[in-house]
Amino acid sequence: MPGLPSLFLLLVNLVFFALYGAASSWAADTEKPYSVTAERLVNADAEPGNWLSHGRTYSEQRYSPLDQVDLSNVNKLGLDWYFDLNDHNVVEATPLVIDGIMYVTEAMGTVFALNAKTGEKVWYFDPEVPPETLVKACCQPVNRGVATANGKIFVGTLDGRLIALDAKSGTKVWEQITTDPTQAYTITGAPRVVKNRVLIGNAGAEYDVRGYVSAYDADTGEMDWRFYTIPGDPSRGFENDAMRAAAETWTGEWWKIGGGGTVWDAIVYDPELDLLYIGTGNGTPWNHAIRSPDGGDNLYLSSIVALRPDTGEYVWHYQTTPAETWDFTATQPIILADIEIEGVMRKVLMQAPKNGFFYVLDRSTGDLISAEPFAKINWASHVDLVTGRPVERPGMRPVDETRVYIEPGPGGAHNWDPMAFSPITGLVYIPTVDSRFIWQKDEEFQYTSGLWNLGYDISIPFDYPAVGTEQRSRSYLLAWDPVTQRQAWRSDGIGSGVLATAGGLVFRGTGDGRFVAYKADTGEEVWSSYVQNRGVGGPISYAIGEDQYVAIALGRGAATMRKDVVPYPADVPHANRVVAFKLGGNAALPDYIYTPQELRAPPVEEINIETAAVGRKVFHRYCFACHGREARGNRIQPDIRFSDYLDNGFWDDVVMDGILSGVGMVSFADAMSPELSEAIRQYVIMEAQKPVNSSFKQDAGPVQ
Repeated sequence: MPGLPSLFLLLVNLVFFALYGAASSWAADTEKPYSVTAERLVNADAEPGNWLSHGRTYSEQRYSPLDQVDLSNVNKLGLDWYFDLNDHNVVEATPLVIDGIMYVTEAMGTVFALNAKTGEKVWYFDPEVPPETLVKACCQPVNRGVATANGKIFVGTLDGRLIALDAKSGTKVWEQITTDPTQAYTITGAPRVVKNRVLIGNAGAEYDVRGYVSAYDADTGEMDWRFYTIPGDPSRGFENDAMRAAAETWTGEWWKIGGGGTVWDAIVYDPELDLLYIGTGNGTPWNHAIRSPDGGDNLYLSSIVALRPDTGEYVWHYQTTPAETWDFTATQPIILADIEIEGVMRKVLMQAPKNGFFYVLDRSTGDLISAEPFAKINWASHVDLVTGRPVERPGMRPVDETRVYIEPGPGGAHNWDPMAFSPITGLVYIPTVDSRFIWQKDEEFQYTSGLWNLGYDISIPFDYPAVGTEQRSRSYLLAWDPVTQRQAWRSDGIGSGVLATAGGLVFRGTGDGRFVAYKADTGEEVWSSYVQNRGVGGPISYAIGEDQYVAIALGRGAATMRKDVVPYPADVPHANRVVAFKLGGNAALPDYIYTPQELRAPPVEEINIETAAVGRKVFHRYCFACHGREARGNRIQPDIRFSDYLDNGFWDDVVMDGILSGVGMVSFADAMSPELSEAIRQYVIMEAQKPVNSSFKQDAGPVQ
C-alpha cells in the first residue's frame, strides 16, 4: 500500500494527465490515425467522436451518438470552416474522420486529407485516371469515399484500381488493378475493410460486364478471394456451387454480353454473425427478354447476398426483383439493426432499393419479414410474404413495340443516397423519389462492345402521354417506420444523404443549396444554412475536444447551379467544398455570383427531319449518358446544342476521330458510320433550333 506522499503524488499525476489530456486532445489525436485496427472498426460505436467507416459503424446506420447539438441549441449552429475542393464534378463522398483527420474524395478517386478542426489541407492524392475512362462511367465519374486500416487509406479509382495510401503522408503503399482494363468496368463505390481485407466491387452493368466483389489483403494488396454475382460461360465450368445453381435460372447465351450484376455500392458486415452482405445490380442488357430469352429469374441479379468474409463463400440470398428488366438494382444502402417486431427482438437487415419496396429481412437467414411500398409504384401490387416474390401487374414488361409506363423509373424510388436509422425514434430516413419512365423494346438493338447495351429505346420523350400520371418526378425525405411499414413524416424537396443524431436531429443537404436540420420525430425544419450548392453524399458528425461538428461534402456540379433555361454556365463558381458546422461557429462563405453563359445562335442550316429522327435514336443509344436527354447536358456536362462543333466543320473529327479524347470524348468510329454521325449532328441542330424555353425540364435519367 503506498504511503501518503506517494498516494498524493499519484493523485496529482492523475489529475495532471486528465487535465493535460483534455486540454491537448487535439495534439494527442493527430498522432493516432495510423492505428485503426480491426478491433477498433468492430468497436467503432464506442468512439462517437470519430467516423471510422462509410456508415460510421459496420451496421451503417449513419447515426451519431453525439448529442451536444440538440433541439435546444441547434439554432446556434454556425459555419466553423470550409474547404474548397478542386473538382467541378459531382461529389458523392461520405468523409471519414479519424482522430482529428478528415479524408474525403472527389470524382475519379482523388483524395484529400484535412485537419478536421480547422479545414486546413494535410495532403492530397491524385490517381491520375486517364480522361478517356469517362466513356465507361455510365452515370458520371463519381466516388463515394475511402476506407481505413493499419495506417492506410484505401480508395477505388474510376479506372478500376484499388490503391492503399499512407494515412499520414498520402504516399502510395500499394496498388492493384481489380478489373479488366479492356472492358467497361469502373469503380464508383467506397471500399470496406473487414478482418484485414479490403472489399471492393465495381460498376458497368449498362455496358457488357460480369459483376463481382473482391477481397484484398490490407497489408500486401494480394487478392484473397473473389465472388462473382452471376454465372459465366457454362462450358468453362463454374467457380462454385452458387454459380452452378444460378446458371439454372438463366437462358440463352447471356455471358457473351456480360450479364451485369455489378456490386457498385452496398457492402455491409455483421461482426456478431460474421456475415458479409452485398447488394447486386441490374442485368446486361437491361431488357430481360434479350438477356435471357426463354425466361428465368437470373440469379443473383438485384439481390442481397450473404457471404463468409474469410472465403467469399455463399451463405444465402434474397432477390428483390426476379427477372429484373427495369434497372431495379438492389445495390442501395443496407442498414443492420436489432428491432422489436411483434414482441420479439429480431436481427434485421433493411433496404429500400430502386423497385420501391422497403424490405426487412432476418439477417441470419435471409428470410423475408416484411415488404411494403415506400414510394409510388405501379409495376407490382405487393410482395408475397410466403414466396418472397413481388406480384407483378400484367402488361408491365415491354414486348414488341408496346410502350409501358413504369413507376418508379430507372433512377429508382431510392438510389445510392445514404439513408439513416435512429434507434431513438426507431425510424429510417430515406431520400425518396416518386419517379417514372417509359419503356419500349429497341427493335434495332445490336450488341456493341464497350458501350451501352440496354435493349430498350430510351429516345422516347418523357412527355409521352400517360393518363392519370404526373409528368415530373417528386423528391422528398421520408421518415419510415420499419416495424409498421408506414410513413411517419415526409419533407418535400430533393436532397442529399441523411444523418441522424442523438440530439434528436436529422441532417441533409437540399436541392436549393441549403444544409438543413429536422426534428427527428416529426420532420419539423428547425435550422438551415445556405451553403451555395447541393449536398449529395452523406453528412457526418464528429468531435474535436469539447466540440461536436456536423459536416458534409458539397458538389452537384456546376450545371445544377444554372437557372431553369440557361445552358451549362462554364464561368459559374462550382462551390464544390466541404463545410463543417459547430455551436458558435462564425465563419462565412465567399460571395457567390451567378454569371449566365452567353448563348450562341443555333446553326441556320436546314435539316432533314427523317435523318434527324434516326439521329435521335442513335444519340440516345450512345450519347445520352454523358450529354443528357435532348442533348441538354447531364448535370455536369455542357449543353451541346450550343457547341461550335455543330457547324465549324470538325464534328466528325470529334465523334469519329476522337480529337477530344484527352477530355474524355473518345472516338465512336467502332460503333457508328459517318452517316450515323451526321444523323446525330442534324438531330442536335434540330434541338438547338427549338426555342430555349421549350426545354423539357426533367431528370436526365438513371443515376448510379
